[in-house]
Amino acid sequence: MTSVYDFSARTIDGDEQKLDAFKGKAMLVVNVASKCGFTPQYTGLEALYEKLKDKGLVVLGFPCDQFGHQEPGNEAEIKNFCSLTYDVKFPLFAKIDVNGANTHPLYKYLKHEAKGVLGSESIKWNFTKFLIDKDGKVIRRYAPTDTPEKIEKDVAAVL
Repeated sequence: MTSVYDFSARTIDGDEQKLDAFKGKAMLVVNVASKCGFTPQYTGLEALYEKLKDKGLVVLGFPCDQFGHQEPGNEAEIKNFCSLTYDVKFPLFAKIDVNGANTHPLYKYLKHEAKGVLGSESIKWNFTKFLIDKDGKVIRRYAPTDTPEKIEKDVAAVL
């Protein structure tokens, strides 16, 4: 596998989605959770998506329950929460693992391409973000504390 376009993932509605459907778009891939201190970042992620989607940005949200059991719901509950609480319109996917033996293949690739602090591949918490350019190249990894507002300039630069 040589780019994010070689992967697919199950959407929050249960359909298999090939990521090559997003060719030519910049992607911000985020592991999300509904009951996390960083959950209010949904507001900033949706605002960033709405502001830049016509210029070629897509935000992809991947719910994950590996950090403090902060994503306990099923896909229907997660979708409902995101829609009603944050009016999320960017694509959401089925719950995945981002660490460990059952790590989703996309996340294995992302973590290898953009390592974290001190070269670690492990995801440390919810709302870790990966910026991918329009050619499918992983540009940068952002910590959960890096808000969508803080990284907007980087995102806009790859559009």
